[in-house]
Amino acid sequence: MTRTPRISPLLPSLLATALLVGPVVAAEAATHKTKAQAAAARKAKSAAPAEQAMTTDANGRSIPLLQNKAWVLMDYSTGQILASSNPDEPLPPASLTKMMTSYLVEQALKTGKVKPDDKVTMSENAWCRGGKNGDSCMFVPLNAQASLMDMLRGVVIASGNDASKALAEHVGGSEAGFVAMMNAEAAKLGMTKTHFENSDGLPGANHKASARDLAVLAAAIIRNSPEFYPIYAEREFTYNNIKQGNRNALLYTDPTVDGLKTGHTQEAGYCLTASSTRNGMRLISVILNANSMQARADQTRVLFNWGYANFEQATPAQAGAALTTPKVLYGVVPEVAAGVPTAWSLVVPKGQAAAVKTEVMLNPGLEAPIAKGAVIGKAVAVADGKVLGEAPVVALADVERAGFFLRIKQRVAGWFSK
Repeated sequence: MTRTPRISPLLPSLLATALLVGPVVAAEAATHKTKAQAAAARKAKSAAPAEQAMTTDANGRSIPLLQNKAWVLMDYSTGQILASSNPDEPLPPASLTKMMTSYLVEQALKTGKVKPDDKVTMSENAWCRGGKNGDSCMFVPLNAQASLMDMLRGVVIASGNDASKALAEHVGGSEAGFVAMMNAEAAKLGMTKTHFENSDGLPGANHKASARDLAVLAAAIIRNSPEFYPIYAEREFTYNNIKQGNRNALLYTDPTVDGLKTGHTQEAGYCLTASSTRNGMRLISVILNANSMQARADQTRVLFNWGYANFEQATPAQAGAALTTPKVLYGVVPEVAAGVPTAWSLVVPKGQAAAVKTEVMLNPGLEAPIAKGAVIGKAVAVADGKVLGEAPVVALADVERAGFFLRIKQRVAGWFSK
């Protein structure tokens, strides 16, 4: 006998539940997927770099808009200011002051006034009392001695106020004597908006420097202290078993950056002077009064990227190459080769280097004797009718004065050539 299977009375309700739950689960899964995608999109958006804000300078050029009190971007080889904001206002420089301290020590080393292995004493006046009040310290014990080169690294890398004062006393006889040297050197370099009151950069009523002046100082260090400049790229320094890292964050993230100095006080904000070289072109940037360490590093990156993207080098004339051969009156030879004494380079907007032309303007009535290297005119670099720069033109050889009879002969010949 065949049995008819019994159907549970619960089956219809189970089937109905399945029909209802299936779409709900699918909808919830779809909702979760949508939320995940939205979260991922928000994360990607927040991770993407914000577009750099720009402004217009006095010449109508578009330049970066940065949140600080002053900044400068300068070409090292020519001293050209490529862009700036408030470049000449004297502002508190904080530990950017120590660039002048280290520079004077480096120059004293070059002249032999001090020696690398000199023992420098940590006086009570210079001693750092445990880094109170946010002081940066090398942490040399009171009355202890350290080598001059260790002290120099303590200034450049660790930004030690104690090392700065100790070196000032060692080189200048006293910190006051050294400060007088600092101001004299600032005047010599043309730092017209700068006045120093101490060697470490702690606040002082009249302790100020401009962004332009600090760029000039950085260029002097690079140019005149080549044997010591690599110290500015060192990432860490250890003294007395205390290891300190260089505060210049760009040294860790940008291989084209090789210096120079950070600074910070509550009054000065966060400051940074840096130098970068790409494709043979070196730029120097100065940031004054940014609102954080991250901001000063980010703003410096913006300036370097903008500068290299918008400018290139042009060479209107090579050193020693004759640009023209003007006539010379009363010389043993009738003419002299003339050119620029040193390699002449300019920084021009990207794409204009090939369009740069050189025009030579000579002093009228050149007459022997003329010494090699004597300035006899100028060269003017022009592109699209705009003067980009000038350079002195010099005689590339000596021209002796002719004897009496040869001069008479030349004069007579001149009468008939008119």
